Amino acid sequence: MPPKFGTSGLRGLVTELTVDLIGAHVRAFVASCPVGNGIWIGQDLRGSSPAISKMVAQAAREMGVQVTDAGAIPTPALALASMNAGCGAVMVTGSHIPDDRNGIKFYTPEGEITKTHEAAILANLNAAATGHGPDLITDQGAEAAYIARYTTAFGSALAGMRIGFYSHSAVGRDLMVDLLTQLGANVTELGRATHFVPVDTEAVPEDVRAQLRDWARNHPLDAIVSTDGDGDRPMVADATGNIVPGDVLGQITGKALGAQMAVTPVSSNSGAEQVFDGVIRTRIGSPYVIAGMQSAVGQVVGYEANGGFLLGYDANGPFGQLPALMTRDAVLPILASLMAGKAEGTLAAAVAKQPARFTAADRLQGVETDVAQAFISALSAQDSTRAAFLAQLDLTEVAVDRTDGLRMICEGDRIVHLRPSGNAPELRFYAEADSPEAAQSLLVQGLGMLSAELMP
Repeated sequence: MPPKFGTSGLRGLVTELTVDLIGAHVRAFVASCPVGNGIWIGQDLRGSSPAISKMVAQAAREMGVQVTDAGAIPTPALALASMNAGCGAVMVTGSHIPDDRNGIKFYTPEGEITKTHEAAILANLNAAATGHGPDLITDQGAEAAYIARYTTAFGSALAGMRIGFYSHSAVGRDLMVDLLTQLGANVTELGRATHFVPVDTEAVPEDVRAQLRDWARNHPLDAIVSTDGDGDRPMVADATGNIVPGDVLGQITGKALGAQMAVTPVSSNSGAEQVFDGVIRTRIGSPYVIAGMQSAVGQVVGYEANGGFLLGYDANGPFGQLPALMTRDAVLPILASLMAGKAEGTLAAAVAKQPARFTAADRLQGVETDVAQAFISALSAQDSTRAAFLAQLDLTEVAVDRTDGLRMICEGDRIVHLRPSGNAPELRFYAEADSPEAAQSLLVQGLGMLSAELMP
């Protein structure tokens, strides 16, 4: 699949992310979107990120703007720093996809770019350089400001808790250990990697799940937490190593902050409607969630099934104010869920208080987008084709939602949702049921069916 620009920015194989391609998108961003006082640049820990960061800086300076290099830093920390400085930002990251791929994500001084900004960038890929900006500035204060955001709001809220942090190759691994310690937790670092590890918090493979359970058996921990590679998606496991689904983290976090309205994609579990006063459902991707939040009124939050959380208003933490942050963030749902676990005695007890709706998600890799789209289109078009597909899962359809991909609502309050990935050769499968075990069983069975159907 050639590099593609969409809801997650520009992504593709490293070998295809050329100086010309990166430069065209960065120049188009500066020419067509508000960037305020300049551009901040951050990067994850992929081997290719330093070189791509230099390409971004070169292209931005060719547009005559001031460029600030924040170095290796989590995406939400970069966004917070750039917004506070009244600047746009570019994050060099491929998020959770493998190390042979990478990408760039764009931010205006207001936060993540919108779908309108996306269209403007695509329409201006021929934008020419306009000059040469000032010398590059290096910033060292963005991480400290990000930590201060949470120490101000959460104080010593984690005092006495024993937390394992799965470091792998997350760009914010040292930051997270420092933050959790400052908040009072006794932190055990686990699984620090010397190579890049693609962690997808929405589709955690069984070997990682097994490792979490092993760590939980071998260490006296209240929870194990982590993030994806660029720090905007959380992973949280309870004292036994069982992962808490990202949409459940969203419910816990929103409720803890007193949110009235939640905006979340159709892939999130249907318990949201029981937790919040109002729910807006969107297509999958943070730009769609942001658009929904901008259309809402009152105390609104946004979250996705991958756990990324957006705060749309100035909220109150247990020790101080927590300002709005309109970009996907991993730290807030980690802290809110740990606090809920502390209040209820265990994290598992806090999860058990949520509505009995659970999702399990994974992806079938190696399926090209056109193949996945053709398969889903065939299912979507014919009632009989869907009925035959669902019969193999012992399910009977009662309704269909085509907001994003194909979501089949079935008898017994079970849901099957198929969606092609927009930035990788993958077919996503989401399963929802009234227990984690039932959702996981449906997921495994469904992926087996898809593999037999679509893989050579």
